[in-house]
Amino acid sequence: MSRKFLPVLFILIAAGLILTFTSMGRGDGSNDNPKSKFEKILQNVGIVLREGHYNPKKIDDAFSKEVFKKFIDDLDGDKYVFLQKDIDALKKYETKIDDEINGEKLESFYAITNLYISRLDEVAKSYPAILSKPFDFTKDENVIMDGDKRDFPKTEQERNDFSRKRIKFLVLGRYSDMLDEREKNTGKKDFVYKADSTLEREARQQVGKQLDRYYATLKNHNKPEELFSDFVNGITSSMDPHTTYFAPVDKRGFDELLSGSFYGIGAQLKEDDGKIKIASLVTGMPASKSGQMQIDDEIIKIAQGKGVPVDVTGYAVADAVKLIRGADKGSEVRLTLRKSDGTIKVVSLMRDKVSLDDTFAKSAIINGDHKIGYIYLPEFYSNFDDPNGRRCAVDVAKEIEKLKAENVEGIVMDLRGNGGGSLYDVVDMAGLFIEDGPICQVKGRDEKTSVLKDRDKNILYTGPLAVMVDELSASASEIFAAAIQDYKRGIIIGSSSTYGKGTVQRSISLDPAPDNSVVNRIFSSNDKNPVSMNEGLGDIKLTFRKFYRINGGATQLRGVTPDIIMPDRLETLKIREKDNPDALKWDEISKADYTPWISGYNPERIISTAKTELNNNTTFKTIRDDVALLDKYNDKEYSLNLMKFRTEQKSLRQTSKQLEDLTKLPVELKVVNIVADTSEMRDDNSKIARNTQFLKRISDDLYIDETVKVVNKMIGDAALAKNK
Repeated sequence: MSRKFLPVLFILIAAGLILTFTSMGRGDGSNDNPKSKFEKILQNVGIVLREGHYNPKKIDDAFSKEVFKKFIDDLDGDKYVFLQKDIDALKKYETKIDDEINGEKLESFYAITNLYISRLDEVAKSYPAILSKPFDFTKDENVIMDGDKRDFPKTEQERNDFSRKRIKFLVLGRYSDMLDEREKNTGKKDFVYKADSTLEREARQQVGKQLDRYYATLKNHNKPEELFSDFVNGITSSMDPHTTYFAPVDKRGFDELLSGSFYGIGAQLKEDDGKIKIASLVTGMPASKSGQMQIDDEIIKIAQGKGVPVDVTGYAVADAVKLIRGADKGSEVRLTLRKSDGTIKVVSLMRDKVSLDDTFAKSAIINGDHKIGYIYLPEFYSNFDDPNGRRCAVDVAKEIEKLKAENVEGIVMDLRGNGGGSLYDVVDMAGLFIEDGPICQVKGRDEKTSVLKDRDKNILYTGPLAVMVDELSASASEIFAAAIQDYKRGIIIGSSSTYGKGTVQRSISLDPAPDNSVVNRIFSSNDKNPVSMNEGLGDIKLTFRKFYRINGGATQLRGVTPDIIMPDRLETLKIREKDNPDALKWDEISKADYTPWISGYNPERIISTAKTELNNNTTFKTIRDDVALLDKYNDKEYSLNLMKFRTEQKSLRQTSKQLEDLTKLPVELKVVNIVADTSEMRDDNSKIARNTQFLKRISDDLYIDETVKVVNKMIGDAALAKNK
């Protein structure tokens, strides 16, 4: 943030917070009153959003309606708690939230949550009766589970009917799984055959336990502080998806990894409507390295090795974590997952401690028509606290030097799944491939555009370069890919677009700033850990800047569109920035002054040829068709007829299995280590095992194979041009 704007922002935010805080009394004991504290938080949130957000929406009736709808959806997105008459009665508050943010008495939050808790109690009392009788799965009836495709029930009878169908669907899924197990194990030694009626009863019992846990978890969550935190996040996220409120307890929990991190497998969890889902994967940990787990996978069961799986549907996240943590390093945990396409998968993982080696850049050589260097960069890491700590730009430079020593003819840079990191390392890393010039533009609210430049005229590598990206390549990854594309320095290959996160956030305490120096630390350009002044009212992670490409276009929302697009399994999932209606819009500013790279090959011809080959590639055609087929099963109307349900599930499993097989090469690539790396691994069994897994992953990868083919074309085209 520019120095010129900094004092203005400090005056606007800090003075406003102090005024709010003082006017409501700090030493009168009112801070101990939850209602008073909630009102302080709400007003201070409004001040920070208005005066500090990059592009704040006007906090008016339209904004209030958006927050109202979002909070209702957060409480009852599946529309099985509230009745339509409840929503109609609450509508008198939908234009009041902006007034409450601006200082009026807080009423909407209490009215909404009190009615919600009352209705939820009614629903929670109804499911035992529904589960007390056998279901008839021969009937032809359907259920729509997606709340966006249904209205709120008009009557209690209508709500009860949906509850019955919803619970019947849960039982049907369990019952069908049990039938599959019986079919698979019939005739095996010690297997006890059970009649259909017995399996149906056991399925109802299991769902009953699941719902017991689910409603117990909801009851535990439905405390004023928890619900108010959700309410405030409805306000902050209405500005943009990355502006977030952390209540003091949430902030501490985040810092202490109490928010649901798997110790030992490296997956962070979230609770979603009574389901435990994967929120993120930690690079270098077993969950990520397995290649079998993705964000938003639902965890259904957890087993200790070959022990009996524990159904965790409806569990609190913390309780599920305890099941994962319960054994030593090297022990096995088996997770039963429901994938986004509805298929069930069992993943076996060995608990481990994170190996820093797995989070750093690493390389290998792919031998074939030409000798290709491959560099994998899982994140743009940089140790800000240690001047001698690891930096990804320095490490990538070392990998390039090692590859050059092996006389590689081209390089593939793999940034798939790279969620970003250090902006300064992006600039330095892009500078390894160009002479000098701008890499990225950054602009804050009311700021002049800053151009971040590589000032080093040295070029470490001048040969053919391809950069691999996907829909999870975000932030810093997008900046690097965009710079390489804008300079025409290399060819970008991947899914239809990258993630599209082109914004910068800082953490701001909602408590008054004691002095200007703290605010200077908060708004400094150094992307270190967020600063919190104390833990009275919480913090806001605030969007205050935006990234732009050197061609002037934002990376926000649109991300980077690769030169060559390859269809993949995640393509149809709504996980990108553009899929969030509150995401900041794409825009553009003036183009920076830069000179495109002149390569020894014809990039347009190579891109055109590769596109034609991909369009005619039967494997990718089948992948595209399978992905489209699986997408049709998402958020649709489900049959509650057993035969139809099982036929559909069988088709789903077959399609999913085919898709998984297609992404693995029938003939593996010839991948070897760099000689220098081989000597470092000698006599270290742990490193040898991880390296074997690393080489196997590369050699099996259909997308790396296609990228290598493109680099081969670049090398061949350059050779022809040189010989003319």
